[in-house]
Amino acid sequence: MRVLAAMSGGVDSAVAAARAVEAGHEVVGVHLALSTAPGALRSGSRGCCSREDADDARRVADLLGIPFYVWDFAEKFKEDVIDEFVAAYAAGETPNPCLSCNEKIKFSALAERAVALGFDALATGHYARLEDGVLRRAVDADKDQSYVLAVLDHEQLSRAMFPVGDTAKPQIREEAERRGLAVADKPDSYDICFIPSGDTRAFLGAKIGIRTGSVVDSATGDVLGEHEGVHGFTIGQRKGLGIEAPAADGQPRYVTSIDPDSGTVTVGGAEELEVWSITSNKAIWTSGVTPDGPVECLVQVRAHGGLAPAIATPVDGVDGPEMRIELREPLRGVARGQAAVLYLADEVNGDQVIGCGRITGTGV
Repeated sequence: MRVLAAMSGGVDSAVAAARAVEAGHEVVGVHLALSTAPGALRSGSRGCCSREDADDARRVADLLGIPFYVWDFAEKFKEDVIDEFVAAYAAGETPNPCLSCNEKIKFSALAERAVALGFDALATGHYARLEDGVLRRAVDADKDQSYVLAVLDHEQLSRAMFPVGDTAKPQIREEAERRGLAVADKPDSYDICFIPSGDTRAFLGAKIGIRTGSVVDSATGDVLGEHEGVHGFTIGQRKGLGIEAPAADGQPRYVTSIDPDSGTVTVGGAEELEVWSITSNKAIWTSGVTPDGPVECLVQVRAHGGLAPAIATPVDGVDGPEMRIELREPLRGVARGQAAVLYLADEVNGDQVIGCGRITGTGV
């Protein structure tokens, strides 16, 4: 097969490309330039898309003996990922930009260009497994990225390859060293790639500006503090609330709701975070076939954690497919804008992704 290998400059995508070459595929490497003003150097483990990353990817491609290109997707990344991320926070939501990047950049815009150029598949360094078109969790549970890949539909998955998903991360580094790849010890990127400082609140504040509001106690209605914008909060947050005095009962307070129109951030006790139902839009069923009725499943609402048994039911929404999820156990800290990813409720196949939706609301 002709395989386009997306090479970020990190160790995972480097080994993924090497394995694709070793498997006998005709491989071409491509690095995506996603920043309109790429820095020359990374900030340790923070950030990505620097000129250093592009150079690291090129050196790996040279060692593997494959053609290598840098494609400029900066403007599309800004529009479809960064701008959407900012708008979601301004609306009181908590988005995961990795899902948007996978959905709209890597496995949409990039994959479409790959197909147009005659490639059969797109290989990436994501930690997940594909078996006969079925998306499964990675062998390395700590590195599993099936959650952020669940937004891919059946057609997109049919053109994807995840060569490192069957191996634990320490062994990937060992393999990179054996292959003589200079990125074997390169630190992993973490946090949000386009916020190298790691200060999401400051990044959003610079984009959105000051939009003052009140922090209100859910039980008494008392104003406990003021804030400079709802973008600084997410459901379940405990620290950085700007509360000027302890609550009446002396117990910790958590963000329980966010009203972007009035600027009101409501805080309450931990028990108020529990939800028993979730509604979501943009529903995707990984097999390409919408179930006829309710499905027993495990639902995950955050990239790491937030897992509970549930029943998911397809719903025909006004603006497209939706799903309603009834939880068998309550979850806490479920925020609008996050993804609800469904896995099979099966002891043998419980690592299999079956669907995904974007959370629009919760209920008790």
